[in-house]
Amino acid sequence: MLRQVVELSLRSRGTVVVLACLVAAYGIYATQRVKLDVFPEFAPPRIVIQTEAPGLSAEEVETLVTRPIENGLNGTPDLEIIYSQSIQGLSVVTTVFRDDADIYRARQLVGENLAEIEGQLPRGVSPPTMGPLTASTSLTLVIGLISTERTPMELRTFADWNVRLALLGVRGVARVETFGGEVRQIQVQVRPDRLVAYGLSINDVLSAASKATGVRGAGFIENENQRIVVRTKGQSLTPEDLGEGIVGYHDGLSVRLKDVAGVVEGGEPKLGDAQVMGKPGIVLMVHSQYGANTLEVTEAVEAAIDDMRPLFASQRITLYPQLFRPANFIEASVRNINGSLLIGGAMVVVVLFFFLANLRSAFIACATIPLSLLAAVIVLDWRGVSLNTITLGGFAISIGVVVDDAIIGLENVWRRLRENRARPDSKPASYVVLHATLEVRSPIVYATFVVAAVFWPVLMMSGVNGRLFAPLAAAFILATLASLVVAITLTPALCLLMLTRAKMTEPVYITWLKRRHWRGLMAISRWPKVVMGVTLAICVTAAMAMPFLGGEFLPEFKEGHYILRLMAAPGTSVPASLDIGTAITKELLKNPTSVSYRRKLDARNRVRTPWARNSASFTSI
Repeated sequence: MLRQVVELSLRSRGTVVVLACLVAAYGIYATQRVKLDVFPEFAPPRIVIQTEAPGLSAEEVETLVTRPIENGLNGTPDLEIIYSQSIQGLSVVTTVFRDDADIYRARQLVGENLAEIEGQLPRGVSPPTMGPLTASTSLTLVIGLISTERTPMELRTFADWNVRLALLGVRGVARVETFGGEVRQIQVQVRPDRLVAYGLSINDVLSAASKATGVRGAGFIENENQRIVVRTKGQSLTPEDLGEGIVGYHDGLSVRLKDVAGVVEGGEPKLGDAQVMGKPGIVLMVHSQYGANTLEVTEAVEAAIDDMRPLFASQRITLYPQLFRPANFIEASVRNINGSLLIGGAMVVVVLFFFLANLRSAFIACATIPLSLLAAVIVLDWRGVSLNTITLGGFAISIGVVVDDAIIGLENVWRRLRENRARPDSKPASYVVLHATLEVRSPIVYATFVVAAVFWPVLMMSGVNGRLFAPLAAAFILATLASLVVAITLTPALCLLMLTRAKMTEPVYITWLKRRHWRGLMAISRWPKVVMGVTLAICVTAAMAMPFLGGEFLPEFKEGHYILRLMAAPGTSVPASLDIGTAITKELLKNPTSVSYRRKLDARNRVRTPWARNSASFTSI
């Protein structure tokens, strides 16, 4: 079969070259549209259910909210693990499903169970809600806002009703979490002594406040010719209006809300807070949708932020748009792999030109590298696999391997063509190229499959290890197999097109190296046992050194972000947590690099705009 493939490639060499160009062009197109991410989707399908329980302690949340939800979700098909967290006023239940589970079907089943559980929860507890469908590395961008001319409540209101809503409208964004500031509320601060004096209860106050702030339909009025919709406009949106709401009657007089309570505008009780550069501010965390292209979503979010810059300037708000930006790591990885490809290609050109002294042969060998990698990218794109640091690492490893098959066939064709020219009865070039390629077909095929088999166990790994490292093995194996296809199709065709009329004199230094190599082999072959003993000693020494080598699940990634996670004693207050964050930020800002950056940042703010743009910022949440 391989003989027929090579013969067909030589007969239709023009068609083979055109098809190779089309594959390269489509590979470049696929590279531009393929999903880019930091890591592959390594976490199994999971669903997070959050339930707000205002006023309940952590123990009450665990007993009255978390346990009923866990009991109701037990028995869900494909469910493997369920765990939870119960804190004051909030229950978080996480369900983990089997690796092969359909996440959309799982969400549907969980949603049906939650509808039944909702009726079992205490009064006043919000309905359980599933978090949006996001990937394990869904965090796309972290944005910071600070202002010296806006109160924390005004800043939070601006972030919730302007920035957050604008970012949620960006394609690919699943959710935007907001931390810091004060959530605006109209608070009814009840005075118990006034309630007792008027003979009223808390329920009367709740009912009056609900009626004053609610909106109800009034139906319609219909005559012979027209139906007129009646609208009510009695909603109280300010503390003054809400205070005029009627709670009840006492001695023939109306009792208003402001008579039994203080109606004021205040901030929601805080469960946490945020700081930016050691100053109180707002932190917004943007999460991308499941399966979204992280780089595209990041660029779209940043474009939306750029459109809002005049708004930030008019509100005197300082913007930190890149507190955390995983896309930086992706872009750096892409630049590194491009650099590796260029360096590898340049080294191949230099080595081949040195040993063959011919640019045409160097070009034929080098064409294998980009074509094999682009073919692998096409297959990964068809399979829906993203390009990430793991798959890029597989490509980087394969650079030195994909060129081997082409070099083996090219060198043999080169040698046979040179020998054919020296013969008095020279044969046609197509005959020589065919048989020269077939002479090395077995080593090429065997070597390719042996190298691919080395990564087969990695491809077959299960669990988190498999989901994380299998894309590396897939990228390497696909690139290696693609190089084999190129070696038995494109390489012979290019050799027939470009080498039949090329100058084929062997350089003098090559002849000298061959003589030296032959002499060295003859000398070594006289002592086979010594050679085998030295080789065995090296292997044993390497094996003995392995236990002393360190081991980590992942290598160190120089992504330029440092995240400090601090654990305080249970019950630590929000002000105490902020004091700790402020102290740590001050220590970090003493770093000379941070001081230099802060000076540049201040100069930029004075000269250009009231916002800053850099990723070397410090955030405390």
